[in-house]
Amino acid sequence: MGRARPLGGRLISIPVLVFAPIAVICLLLILKRLVFGIGSVTALNGGYPWGIWIAFDLLVGTGFACGGWALAWTVYVFNKGKYHPLVRPALLASLFGYTLGGLSITIDMGRYWHMPYFFVPGQFNTSSVLFETAVCMTIYICVVTLEFAPVILGFFGLRKWFDKLNKVMFFIVALGALLPMMHQSSMGSLMIVAGHKVHPVWQSYEMLPIFSLLTAFIMGFSIVVFEGSLVKAGLAGKAPDERHLFIQLIKATSVLMVVFVGLRFGELIYHDKLHYVLQWEKHAYLFWLEVSLLLLPVFTSFLGAGRPRKDSRWLFVSALSMLIGAALWRMDYSLIMYDPGNGYHYFPTAEELLISIGFISIEICAYILIIRLFPVLPVIKEAQEEQNTHTVQDGVKV
Repeated sequence: MGRARPLGGRLISIPVLVFAPIAVICLLLILKRLVFGIGSVTALNGGYPWGIWIAFDLLVGTGFACGGWALAWTVYVFNKGKYHPLVRPALLASLFGYTLGGLSITIDMGRYWHMPYFFVPGQFNTSSVLFETAVCMTIYICVVTLEFAPVILGFFGLRKWFDKLNKVMFFIVALGALLPMMHQSSMGSLMIVAGHKVHPVWQSYEMLPIFSLLTAFIMGFSIVVFEGSLVKAGLAGKAPDERHLFIQLIKATSVLMVVFVGLRFGELIYHDKLHYVLQWEKHAYLFWLEVSLLLLPVFTSFLGAGRPRKDSRWLFVSALSMLIGAALWRMDYSLIMYDPGNGYHYFPTAEELLISIGFISIEICAYILIIRLFPVLPVIKEAQEEQNTHTVQDGVKV
């Protein structure tokens, strides 16, 4: 297994050139929203106070950012040290995902200048699920920053601060393992108050928090495999072969998906709602699409032939299938299958979509730059020595 090193290479690469302009457009549109108001860029209305910025950027985005949390449970709680090389890139993705999720909440607030009241003790609404979610997310962003800080401190040779942080890292990791369990389950609780406005197939007063927590684990493990597969393909032989780790993660996640799908069917049967998914209607199509996407990796992991399930392409497809299936469930219960009635309709504007796409673009550009500059990814020694020699001969590439 290669040791974590800066990847090196060109900072201004083709992916950066493609996504950087979208990121700039996103920032300009955010500025427009902050100056001219939320109505200048969104199609939100009285029936749909939450739109794609919450359903996708927050609920799905923070789900995709659960890789660091899922691996923290795997490595530090269940003591599976063989997965440790995957922790740094997962933490970096978590840091970006949660930070951008917090930004999406900020721009979604109608009177964003009231946000400082959130930090004033006298203004705390401890009965609010939103308050609990916001508190946990804020603290968790700080925790993930501290978990990733040794990468930066070690790179700059700040040994004194590195050692001090390591002395309390056990507490930071423990807090990092706990907090997402609180706010990820609370994200499911957010839609309980919507009552009948959420379609019965997705509305569950008992199970929504559990379903939300399970999808967080599913998305967390699958994003590690998804990003790892992309990085492996992009490095073209410079990165160690981690397929054996990805295979184990896919198998573990498949068990979680069987539990999730089993609980969903159990909840439908217990509350006599199974007939909804046996109709030729939109909600039934979406339900079976979710189930199909989530169960596909189960068949490839346990029922497929040995060679396909170890193939890098199948690993990538399995991870992508898990991500889309879990993300679709979150989009369905929070937006697609939400109907406030009274003639209200909502479809995101082009500007809303550009801001959401821009968040992804910012993360991609920042991720590429950081892995090239800091020791995040495990890189094969020979490839790194070749890169160092090339850099000395040709100078720093920018």
